[in-house]
Amino acid sequence: MNIKNKEELTFPLGEPNDAYAQYFSGQSYLAALAGGYHNVTFEPGCRNNWHIHHGAIQVLICVSGHGWYQEWNKPAVELKPGTIIEIPEGVKHWHGAQKDSWMQHLYLHKDVQEVSSNEWCEPVSDEDYERL
Repeated sequence: MNIKNKEELTFPLGEPNDAYAQYFSGQSYLAALAGGYHNVTFEPGCRNNWHIHHGAIQVLICVSGHGWYQEWNKPAVELKPGTIIEIPEGVKHWHGAQKDSWMQHLYLHKDVQEVSSNEWCEPVSDEDYERL
């Protein structure tokens, strides 16, 4: 179900994701949850830049709205409530809302190695995003 109104979201909105705003096209919000989970809320059309997690596996669980997940040189996968994506360490990818829907996903990092980091890359081009 596309969510046109933030009042329809499953989880609270959270705070503006200002610390990572430079790595997003559009507005996102972040809320820390119990057990190491975080909720990220994306306004319609918002997406993060291409990025790589080094030294950890990221798990995404879509809980509200519709979005996209894409790995480098692969077709995009639709995110909808109940979709779970496990992103292997070292895989270049991006995720975000579809242009006509808010989207929320929970994320968790697992199998975190002693040294782990995020490598932020280029933005997803408007042309590539609009093709979805």
